[in-house]
Amino acid sequence: MTDVQELRHRWVREFASSPNSDITVVCFPHAGGSASYFQPLSARLTPRAEVVALQYPGRQDRRREPPLTSVDELVDGITGALRALTDRPMVFFGHSMGGTLAFETARRMEAELGERLLGLVVSGRRAPSSVRRDTVHLRNDAGLIAEIRKLEGTASALLDDEDVVSMILPALRADYTAVEQYVYRPGPALSRPLHVYIGDADPQVRADEAEAWAEHTSADFRIRTFRGGHFYLAEQSDQVIAALREDMAVFQERLRVDAER
Repeated sequence: MTDVQELRHRWVREFASSPNSDITVVCFPHAGGSASYFQPLSARLTPRAEVVALQYPGRQDRRREPPLTSVDELVDGITGALRALTDRPMVFFGHSMGGTLAFETARRMEAELGERLLGLVVSGRRAPSSVRRDTVHLRNDAGLIAEIRKLEGTASALLDDEDVVSMILPALRADYTAVEQYVYRPGPALSRPLHVYIGDADPQVRADEAEAWAEHTSADFRIRTFRGGHFYLAEQSDQVIAALREDMAVFQERLRVDAER
């Protein structure tokens, strides 16, 4: 097994084979999240697209690996793994922390991927240039879990289970450390389309912070607003799936038009 194949094996999870798909959707999980969060999305988009999800170190089948505490380290691993996914065009879909990772991965790989990177969909994440000084990663364990309860992304019963909490805390704290200490380094705007999804009651993203993503692309930009909080994805799954299907078609059509010019 080559180094690139080994990285793919470690970082990429595929839920259903879809050999006839013409798009790969690469999903970037939220802080504390894992690849399996996107299994329902895979079931809904297959066979229209092949959906793969990234598995960060320190969770599920990678729980014995130390979690990473910087965006740069995470992007290093992700870019290496994605070099094995070169057989079809890709759309990056990142939620919350995953939105930042999708953006930084796109910046790192845009020249390499070229037109194979059709576009990005960033969900539940403010623009990199919209800075908040969050310190959740500095809280004690109870404070960290309280933040997760507030965002309602994890079933309350699971957070009442001490064994579950002890298992997820290291990765959760590492992820919050990575995303809260992330500092955007100014550079050229992406040349790929960038669409932003937000919940209308999400305390993590104000409307102006979502609009600020526009400065990070020179191509098509769009914001979609859904009813719900930070994890509106679960509350509005039908609407999110419909939006993703539409946006994938828009990205593909843009590529076709560009090719004909």
